[in-house]
Amino acid sequence: MKKSNLITREGYDILERELRYLWKEERPRVTAQVSDAAALGDRSENAEYIYGKKRLREIDRRVRFLTKRLEQLQVVYPSAKQQGKVYFGAWVQLEDEAGQLKHYRLVGPDEFDLRLNKLSIDSPLARSLLGKMTDDEIKVTTPTGEHWYIITAISYQPFNPID
Repeated sequence: MKKSNLITREGYDILERELRYLWKEERPRVTAQVSDAAALGDRSENAEYIYGKKRLREIDRRVRFLTKRLEQLQVVYPSAKQQGKVYFGAWVQLEDEAGQLKHYRLVGPDEFDLRLNKLSIDSPLARSLLGKMTDDEIKVTTPTGEHWYIITAISYQPFNPID
């Protein structure tokens, strides 16, 4: 499945900062280290030189990826028309079959992080939430089986989870 090119403003800013850091700070620092290590002589057994060159390749690879990806991404801003329904960027509170509350924000695949309750818009759960309203019941089919949820709250501003 092709991943979405959607991203929140916050997610875009994070990727942009990473690119700027890698290009303006990390790469020049590692380049200087490699240059210093190369000046020490035999490069074939010079661990600092070998590691530094490897790190430069990793940085360059990530810089190329970020540069291309940032060009493809479309920043999505919440609209007043979205209030009351689940769309990209929404914070959603769900109640599962056991009565447990779960909180997620629907974000792009480049910024999802389940530890921070950020759910990729490409996930089965997020897909089933799109366009739904508070008190709607949804069914999600995952590799572990079918799961049912009730949407208990929707917001486009972060809300404090009630656990």
